[in-house]
Amino acid sequence: MSLDPGLLLRGGVLGFTIAAAVGPITMLTIRRTLAYGWAIGFASGLGVVTVDTTYGAVAAFGITAVSDVLVAISRPLALVGGVFLIYLGIRTMRSEPIDPRGADPAGRPSVVSAYASIVGLTFTNPLTIIAFAALFVSFGVHGSATDALLVVIGVGLGSLLWWTLLTTTLAVIRHRLSLRTLRAANLVSGAVITVFGVLAIVKGVAG
Repeated sequence: MSLDPGLLLRGGVLGFTIAAAVGPITMLTIRRTLAYGWAIGFASGLGVVTVDTTYGAVAAFGITAVSDVLVAISRPLALVGGVFLIYLGIRTMRSEPIDPRGADPAGRPSVVSAYASIVGLTFTNPLTIIAFAALFVSFGVHGSATDALLVVIGVGLGSLLWWTLLTTTLAVIRHRLSLRTLRAANLVSGAVITVFGVLAIVKGVAG
């Protein structure tokens, strides 16, 4: 059985591109990084990497039973995720900006809770499996376990690269931002998160 290293690269490009798409998780991770620093932001991004890689594996290896169950409960998951996103969005818009030059805020989440909360939110969109499956076919994954493994590893590495670059860049510049800018960031990110929450509920209700 021959190996196709190009699948690893293509998987990396796919993982990076999917991770870079702007959505509620991206806005939440940006907000957390600006407010609490690199460790919390990176832990949040690592949660996305975990789910993307897991869903990618389900799609690539054709684990039909798992895929069918997740897709079957996609509506209630969308509703739960939507409600939680709205809660997070409103709370973010109402929160006061945290001065990165000051002491650690009392409400600072732990690395574990930051990671776990993002994993929970990202898992509420199991239809991602279908998207991965379609993309994998276009990338030339046709049932070979070796091909599937290479693409999945690539997806994980590509996603990890994006979140590392994003959170590191934000961590570097956060100390240079004024409280007014951070307040604006809270309002914008909170509004975007809320809108995505509403859309998730609408999608869940409409089916």
